[in-house]
Amino acid sequence: MVVTVGFFDGVHIGHRRVIATLLERGEDAVAVTFWPHPRVALQQDASLLKFIDSPTEKAALLRSLGLSDVRIINFDRAFAALTAEEFIREYLVKQVGCTCLVLGSDNHLGSDALDYQGLKPICDRLGIETVIVPPCFMDGSKVSSTRIRTSIAAGRVEEAARMLGRPYSLDGVVVSGNRIGRTLGFPTANLKLSFPLKVVPAGGVYASESIIGGRRYRSMTNIGVRPTVATGPEVVIETNIFDFDEDIYGHELRLEFLSRIREEVKFSSLEALAEQLDKDRKKCRCIK
Repeated sequence: MVVTVGFFDGVHIGHRRVIATLLERGEDAVAVTFWPHPRVALQQDASLLKFIDSPTEKAALLRSLGLSDVRIINFDRAFAALTAEEFIREYLVKQVGCTCLVLGSDNHLGSDALDYQGLKPICDRLGIETVIVPPCFMDGSKVSSTRIRTSIAAGRVEEAARMLGRPYSLDGVVVSGNRIGRTLGFPTANLKLSFPLKVVPAGGVYASESIIGGRRYRSMTNIGVRPTVATGPEVVIETNIFDFDEDIYGHELRLEFLSRIREEVKFSSLEALAEQLDKDRKKCRCIK
């Protein structure tokens, strides 16, 4: 059994290189990952954590790459206390049947946080082949989940998509809003996130694609506090779906972010807002 271990947030192009190497080594390929994040179990700034994918999304993405199985370990304090050797021997060997361990260059395992150099002697003793996979670089810097989260939070969704190998997306349910957009000729679907711990892109207007019931529609999405029509601090995710006029309250909606068009701005009037939204929509229609 060929195995890899990691948190794999985003299943980005670096992770995909690891999975591709895994599949090259054998047909029975398993990814072992964790939930919750180790910092939650260890209470290290857990309240600040945001993620690229929910556990369900991550498992689906990993399986879509052709793995035989994805194992999700409950990461609690007892598990965190295991040394790398205990984890490899008791879990990877006895429970998963690992004969070959494929690791990314920045992998560290166990409470002793061993890297490849520390893990290889242990694996040699246990009869496990070890393979190290070099990192991916983009624009001169290493691709990582942390870098992608930073890009998303800054609104650089095109940059994030290049590192992910796919557009960044948010999933949720359509809920009712204040319906001001409809009076302006731009009805919106307000999204309540299914997984509130996902990274939300920076405030602004985005060219997006909306997926509803398996169908795709071009759209534009505003993220922010809507300073022209609201006074509170609540951040709202609202989407104007082009060429679409159906009642989708309570329906599931996925938003894929293509490009950030502009920052959120407070306008002097609703008429000025409507005029700008018309310009935004025309610009969004031109983005491929």
